[in-house]
Amino acid sequence: MNNSSLKIREKFIRVGRDVLAAPKVSIIIPAFNIADFIAETLDSVFIQTFYNFEVIVINDGSPDTESFERALAPYLERVVYLKQPNIGAGPARNFGIETAKGELIAFLDGDDIWFPEFLESQVKFLEENNFDFVYPDALLFGGSSQDGENYSLKAPSNGEANFESLLDMRCNVITSGVVARKKNIVEAGMFELERVRAHDFVLWLRMAKQGAKIGYRRKILLKYRVRIESLSGNSIQRVQREIDVFERIKKLIQLTETEKQIIENQLIRLNAEIEIERGKSLLLQENFEAARKSFEKGNKYRKSNKLRLIILLLKISPRLFLRFYKSQREEEIAFIPN
Repeated sequence: MNNSSLKIREKFIRVGRDVLAAPKVSIIIPAFNIADFIAETLDSVFIQTFYNFEVIVINDGSPDTESFERALAPYLERVVYLKQPNIGAGPARNFGIETAKGELIAFLDGDDIWFPEFLESQVKFLEENNFDFVYPDALLFGGSSQDGENYSLKAPSNGEANFESLLDMRCNVITSGVVARKKNIVEAGMFELERVRAHDFVLWLRMAKQGAKIGYRRKILLKYRVRIESLSGNSIQRVQREIDVFERIKKLIQLTETEKQIIENQLIRLNAEIEIERGKSLLLQENFEAARKSFEKGNKYRKSNKLRLIILLLKISPRLFLRFYKSQREEEIAFIPN
């Protein structure tokens, strides 16, 4: 394909000379503040044992554009480079999908790393089983206390992956591991245009609701970078965002009575979590009585021997428990408001 560039409204497209004209797979990589990581990510793509792909990198109006483009420069002839104003990862991925020529779409965040056999393995798995959408397990890395753990330990996938199991979070999809048929993504409406959280989760639900056949296997095929500095908001705000996501799903997707009950159960769980996070915050403020009451409220939503023990310790030796908590949960405490 000839090297070309053009502007569409406020969007920019540059196609490298070495990009395949008719690829089977289009790899979508949104970019925002990842200048330090993009080279490692792209290196992992270009050593794949499967070669029939194009790489589409979308700069979502990133503030590090100058350093990002320096890092991207050695790869420019091998990628499709898109730029847009900063309107969010969902619209950035949609821009990539609209540009994509492949019948399959593979999503990869610009700080994650595929193992060399990722594409070959996932495309084969999808085609041999007639799936519309597949995802694997991943290894966590990046310098946090979770380094070396499997993604599935924190976010398991148990049983058949379908609408109900995704909604109930029995199955949890890692976006950088998804390979899906483009037609199913488009038919489901692609990603939401608004700047919202969990736009990928909502799309997976829409695809499943429309009958997409989903495949999961426990094979570890990528490394998922955990970046503490990229996590936004405190622990209470994060739980509140999860609550907002489920409230949004109720408005966006037509649900059966069973599915509505699944959401209500999730909201009960999240209301328990928000009380527990408030309890931790109050504990760090040494407001022991209020902390105990918050943990008690959380325990009403989610009965737990651990919570009962915390409540007991807050009654009999709150300062000792505070010292123990601070010594054991330093990384967690950094995100608790106090």
